[in-house]
Amino acid sequence: MEALLVSTVSVALAEIGDKTQLLALVLAARFRKPWPIIFGILLATLANHGLAAGFGAWLSAAIAPGVLRWSVAFSFIAMALWILVPDKPEAESAKYSHGAFLSTLIAFFLVEIGDKTQVATVLLAAKYHDIGWVVAGTTLGMLAANFPAVFAGHHAAQRLPLRLIRRIAAALFLLMGLLVAVAGNHF
Repeated sequence: MEALLVSTVSVALAEIGDKTQLLALVLAARFRKPWPIIFGILLATLANHGLAAGFGAWLSAAIAPGVLRWSVAFSFIAMALWILVPDKPEAESAKYSHGAFLSTLIAFFLVEIGDKTQVATVLLAAKYHDIGWVVAGTTLGMLAANFPAVFAGHHAAQRLPLRLIRRIAAALFLLMGLLVAVAGNHF
């Protein structure tokens, strides 16, 4: 259950102001059909984060525990720094000729490759060794961050204190990195 909670909160915070959240805003403005967009985000995230968590679980089995511990600790700290760098909208020039659902599904899956939240999913799966709870948590976190973006639209997203939220997310990842470094997998 800890894996679910930590995964949900970590990804929800990391996603705020992220390029996939900006993509959700663009798609919502373009199609004005929130439910197909939400379902596209859901399926794309399940597929992408399922693969990422599988990779993280494989890493935790393939790498010696001591090396894995320091790799995960360093990676969480690197994520903390990466989160502080705001994303820029890349999707505004993309063409969406497949309808709201399919455009969202394809765009979210592709844009999420190598994204902070995908990397976080790999790390969380390596730490918790529980693919199901990690994927459920990261997917809930992704939906928690993008649901308001899709329904409230661009106007409300501009009013969020993105800098403060990025700092909180960075502090969370820094704390997780330090805890793994100090306590290993026993925190």
